[in-house]
Amino acid sequence: MTAPRVVSLVPSVTETLLALGCTPIACTRFCEQPSIRAVGGTKDPDVAAIVALGPDVVVMNDEENRRDDFAALRAADVTVVAVSPRSVTDVGAAVCTLADLVGVEPPEPFGAWDAWVAARGSAVAQGVAVTMVWRRPWMALGRDTYGASVLAALGYATPFADDRYPEVTLDQVHQLRPAAVLLPSEPYPFAVRHLAEVHDGVPGPEVVLVDGQDLLWWGIRTPDAVTRLAAQLPRTG
Repeated sequence: MTAPRVVSLVPSVTETLLALGCTPIACTRFCEQPSIRAVGGTKDPDVAAIVALGPDVVVMNDEENRRDDFAALRAADVTVVAVSPRSVTDVGAAVCTLADLVGVEPPEPFGAWDAWVAARGSAVAQGVAVTMVWRRPWMALGRDTYGASVLAALGYATPFADDRYPEVTLDQVHQLRPAAVLLPSEPYPFAVRHLAEVHDGVPGPEVVLVDGQDLLWWGIRTPDAVTRLAAQLPRTG
């Protein structure tokens, strides 16, 4: 079987395809793959350049990519596959879809993902965790997101249900009395200098810097990412 010519417009997909033995012919500048041709960003891909490459398929995601770009590629007779897991439970099917796309068997544990999820059992409740995803304005991770499902798998509840990425104030965060406030390294590059600003002299939550890719990138990294985050976050039992 000839390897398909794949363009990936999703960083998680690019990482997973590489792990499956398929090097995309192009990806976004956010995929952190300098040896692969970049065709713009997730929100502003160079559609004309993608079409000119003659890909067999372009892989997109309904959260990271725009509908207009999806429509433009389809209008140019480019085959587009959308892979958009919303939770840890969905990751197995997403990885299997990508494996099937490139003609390989999904690696373990993705071929038996339901069993992997079941084997983890129910996490001990750890309380509320607030995850900040932006600063100026402050924005947080909402409940209906992949990142929130990762935290749920670790026993942490995400408090915001009305918006996937709500704008918040630090006073609102402190009033929630969270067990932890997470500062991921992306999409906003939170660093040590932001710890005191978020804590702001208020006793209670532990403010933790975490790898944004472990929290927000789904796919081949998910099993190890869940393990790494479990070791980083405060635990009550």
